[in-house]
Amino acid sequence: MSLDREQLLRDAAALLTRRATASMDQIAKAAGVSRATLHRHFPGRDALVRALGMLGIQQMEERLDAARIEEGDPIEAVRRLIEQAMPASGFLAFLYGENQLYDVPEMDEGWARIDERVSALFRRGQEQGLFRYDLTPAWLCEALYALIATSGWCVQDGKIAPRDSARMVGELLLGGMLRGRS
Repeated sequence: MSLDREQLLRDAAALLTRRATASMDQIAKAAGVSRATLHRHFPGRDALVRALGMLGIQQMEERLDAARIEEGDPIEAVRRLIEQAMPASGFLAFLYGENQLYDVPEMDEGWARIDERVSALFRRGQEQGLFRYDLTPAWLCEALYALIATSGWCVQDGKIAPRDSARMVGELLLGGMLRGRS
């Protein structure tokens, strides 16, 4: 029987989303494989986390596509993006906190593609006079990512209900970036 590497990554992501410090033994157990099998695919935690980083990029690009952020009203596109991102917020929170993911060229390129698409959405909103000009698209991207990650942590800690997280992120982000609001 061959091991489905992507399923192994999804199982690892599910555990690390809840317990970011889980050991390789715990990850193997959660995935239903032996530690030796896990190590054949990922020789150490760094290799596993880097593979998870690439999975995160893939998932985020899929979510951007599903949100159709290049289409329609920018405010509604931001809301769609938040709605699409929220089911992965715990996983994105884990990745957001993994500093070993920085300075990996293929990951930098992947996140740069994502940043460009999201920044273009914010620029479009500014060009249409909807979003504040004094907040750069790069800053708005970082604020969005931080709010999504924070909502993931809050849901995991039972501080907010999963069904409320997208609304709360949208209200806070849009409330601060829309023109004409104080």
